[in-house]
Amino acid sequence: MFNGIGNVAYLGASTLFILSLRGLSHPATARRGNLYGVVGMLIAVLATVLIAQGAGLAVVMAAVVIGAAVGALLARRVEMTQMPQLVAILHSFVGLAAALIGVTNYLMSPGGLSGAERVIHLSEIYLGVFIGTITFTGSIVAFLKLQGTISGKPLVVPGRHLFNLTALGLCAAIGYWFLTVPSGADGVLALLAMIALAGALGVHLVSAIGGADMPVVVSMLNSYSGWAAAATGFMLSNDLLITTGALVGSSGAILSYIMCRAMNRSFISVILGGFGAASGTSSADVAGEVVPTSVDEVSAILRDASEVIIVPGYGMAVAQAQATISAITRKLEGLGVRVRFGIHPVAGRLPGHMNVLLAEAKVPYDIVLEMDEINEDFTNTDVVLVIGANDIVNPGALEDPGSPIAGMPVLEVWKARTVVVSKRSMATGYAGVDNPLFYKDNTRMLFGDAKGSVEALLRQLDA
Repeated sequence: MFNGIGNVAYLGASTLFILSLRGLSHPATARRGNLYGVVGMLIAVLATVLIAQGAGLAVVMAAVVIGAAVGALLARRVEMTQMPQLVAILHSFVGLAAALIGVTNYLMSPGGLSGAERVIHLSEIYLGVFIGTITFTGSIVAFLKLQGTISGKPLVVPGRHLFNLTALGLCAAIGYWFLTVPSGADGVLALLAMIALAGALGVHLVSAIGGADMPVVVSMLNSYSGWAAAATGFMLSNDLLITTGALVGSSGAILSYIMCRAMNRSFISVILGGFGAASGTSSADVAGEVVPTSVDEVSAILRDASEVIIVPGYGMAVAQAQATISAITRKLEGLGVRVRFGIHPVAGRLPGHMNVLLAEAKVPYDIVLEMDEINEDFTNTDVVLVIGANDIVNPGALEDPGSPIAGMPVLEVWKARTVVVSKRSMATGYAGVDNPLFYKDNTRMLFGDAKGSVEALLRQLDA
């Protein structure tokens, strides 16, 4: 009876997860989509507890209590600017869980399976452990890069592609051995050997990917975690895990494709890594003179403007300046200035990172526009205020065929009458490419920490 009720609950939870993805596709419905996801997960957890009647109930309840306590602590302590790191570490939990469940399932599998049934079951275990291990170690490296514990520059090792192919080939060979040996010590040895190789492969793959590709990496790891969960679902004959894993895996893959298109990069080139290894590489010499500006001058420029577009980047997230930017927006609107925001698909270190920060700062959804929606409007804009962005506003992507980011769609801010760039220094962005925007005649550089600069700007506007 409990299994029947649990299956019905799993069906309801799966439906809510689908509605959640649909809601999260637009900022106006994102809150409702998030609520659907929370309710769906609550139903799934309660149904699992209901099914786990008997000896396993105490263990499940202990896990629920511990997991809820950790989740509540993270929700209270983690800032919105740390969401990329949190997402990366959560992906590692999914991968670790998939790997541990696979190994445990193998150790506890009944010995009565034979023929095709045995091969299918062992294949599910092997794939679940393989994908889970790569997800786990790769996500740990991504977390450390996003946290700044290790350098965001790609670790380019000579012969890295040969290493990747060799590791994949060895994992395939070990997989054949795993499927053909009798269950027991040899099978466990095969799993452990594959785990060691897959773990090294996960570390090597993500280490070779530079900071410029971090949004794609996070999305890619999200997809991996979904497929690991789906493989675990087949292994355990759990319909909810299969459905949820497929949803996460496919949506992560689609998002990765969208991110790659936004950077004019192929998914394979991102996986192979190496982007962002060079600093200041370009076939064209950057010419011109940098013109610094002051808060007083920027305040006057903004007051005199009719149309203003604000372009946020990761520098805004690091400085946690979104609340001040929101206050500046309200102040300018009160002065009769039309203010909008231009968001690049890969701004920040997580897909949708800037949208989340602006929503937290209570910036209205209807003035936050995607790159494709706002790019044509820059020619009719009086002032563009760039806050901590670099590569996503680099004209070299369109004007310099020899640039490493050539062909990457960017926000064409230089077409506005005046561009004000708030930036700490003239350092390059994640791609390691010099930005000709800083040297254009209509660009003014407001040097300093983004939070300090915009707070001073807000005080000047109030004055």
